[in-house]
Amino acid sequence: MCRSSSSSNESFGLSWPSSKKHLHKHLHLSLLLIKRRRAIEMKEGREKKKKKVRSEIEKKNLKLIMENQSIIEENERLRKKALLLSEENQALLSHLKNKLSQETIPPN
Repeated sequence: MCRSSSSSNESFGLSWPSSKKHLHKHLHLSLLLIKRRRAIEMKEGREKKKKKVRSEIEKKNLKLIMENQSIIEENERLRKKALLLSEENQALLSHLKNKLSQETIPPN
């Protein structure tokens, strides 16, 4: 027995419109589905790209925070060193003034 193409398609879960009007409607819906799928894929792509960019920015931010912390620590170390050098300079200057004043005043 010979089956028609429409019944053959129906046995595989496919159905084709029987008239041009139905064919046009079917094609229109197919195009809408394709457009919707593309829009979803594009949106997912944009979201994926945003996540990647956000991740890169967070990595750069963390690197800058660590670098900033290192600079702050180095600044504090140098500040302490400068304070010690200033105190040493004051002590040496005071010692020099005492020595000079003793040399200029004749002993009794």
